[in-house]
Amino acid sequence: MASARRSCRNNPDVFCYICGEYTLSGDRKNITGFVKRAYMAYFKVKLCDQDKSWAPHTVCKTCVEYLRRWTKGAKTSLKFGIPMVWREPFDHATDCYFCAINTTGINWKNRQSLQYPDLPSARRPVAHCEDIPVPAFTQLPDSDDEATITDERGDTEEFEYEAQDGPQTFSQCELNDLVRDLSLSKISSELLASRLKEKNLLGKDVRITFFRRRHEDYMGYFCQEEDLVYCRDVADWRLFIDSCKRSLKCVLLHNGNQFASIPLAHSTTLKEKYEAVKYVLDKIQYEQHKWIICVDLKMVNFLLGQQSGFTKVQHYVKKEWPARDQLVPGARNIIHEPFLGLMKQFTRALDKDGRCFNYLCRAFPRLTSEKVKAGIFDGPQIRKLIKDTEFQNSMNTLECAVWKSFVQVVNNFLGNTKAANHARLISTMRPSKNSGKFPENLGAMSDEQGERFHQDMRQMEERYQGRWDAVMMADYCWSLKRDNTAAAHTRESKKRRFMP
Repeated sequence: MASARRSCRNNPDVFCYICGEYTLSGDRKNITGFVKRAYMAYFKVKLCDQDKSWAPHTVCKTCVEYLRRWTKGAKTSLKFGIPMVWREPFDHATDCYFCAINTTGINWKNRQSLQYPDLPSARRPVAHCEDIPVPAFTQLPDSDDEATITDERGDTEEFEYEAQDGPQTFSQCELNDLVRDLSLSKISSELLASRLKEKNLLGKDVRITFFRRRHEDYMGYFCQEEDLVYCRDVADWRLFIDSCKRSLKCVLLHNGNQFASIPLAHSTTLKEKYEAVKYVLDKIQYEQHKWIICVDLKMVNFLLGQQSGFTKVQHYVKKEWPARDQLVPGARNIIHEPFLGLMKQFTRALDKDGRCFNYLCRAFPRLTSEKVKAGIFDGPQIRKLIKDTEFQNSMNTLECAVWKSFVQVVNNFLGNTKAANHARLISTMRPSKNSGKFPENLGAMSDEQGERFHQDMRQMEERYQGRWDAVMMADYCWSLKRDNTAAAHTRESKKRRFMP
């Protein structure tokens, strides 16, 4: 069906629900309670479809004014006795009222030149005649009535009339979840609760000052020693350790990425050094829990006790290393290239004056030439290149063969599922005996969720600028919780929560 609003040429809300004519911005009116009641009194039907995207949600000023005068007893009426009848369109080509009308260049002077089609999904109004006389106004129907309307012909029809309920107040749990979805600070949460209280939209059990101490339920899980805040009561997930320019973080990631990330440790002074990582692992009791660790290659060096500069042992493919022939500082003693970093290896091997490399520069104009030469691309950028057929057309025969092998490895090995022939796909790029040690679901074990945690935590760090302590960590954990997990809303929040 053609109900997607963004696919229509015109927005449905620029047309009047009653007469179906195009309305300029100054002539549009919202559908109020008076309009609904006057509409029912005049046409003996309910104004509905306001929860549908394929129906207009506004009316023109002319129709509202005619209805208002009619209810006041003036000898004026609408020009029609049957209003527009809206149905969901079948397609946008032949049965969409909003696509069939070209409103380009229409203004106040030439708006009368528009031609309106009569379609199965949008029946045009029918003018008053002997069979459809102008109704006589008696009174406006009560908004709370679910009435049976009797027309002038004496026929009785029952309508499903939606009662206009009064305001529904927020409970404490509902207000807490709303604050979490909006990512409000404590001060902003109190302000929101105060404004809702002024409008009598809060229940009797709601306390405005609740948000001042919302972190206290989680304070018992965190300790603070010198420059490190860490968790002393944790679950059995996988551990992610990483740092950004602002802070060093240790996070628990759920295997499958169905739950939100749980912070374990946070420090704005500790750096990615061997002593700092050892200190953090000791505080979060890593030896007791033995999580699976998910880190980058730089952190792997620290965990394996390797030197942070020239690393040459514990290689993924090579175990025994030959003696160095020449002691030249900076010279590499590597026989086989590492298996990881496939995109970087592919980019570095490209001819910098070739069509393929030039296409990369044009595809990502915001990336510096140094980043493109180094092959520094994130996940969304790599996926964009995989879907881009023009990128593959810019390659020569050898580059195309290598790229196809890379795409097969991404789709059949590095994702959520492994193909039956994944070992052969890997061997075409780099022979290795250790491919069986990878988890069954690499997509679920990716560190991308940990990288996302940096973005989620940045707002909390800015909110607690200068006082990064256990209160900040507890407040972040409070934002992951949901008090009313069974609640259903018309527009759901996309904010991550602990329970999906």
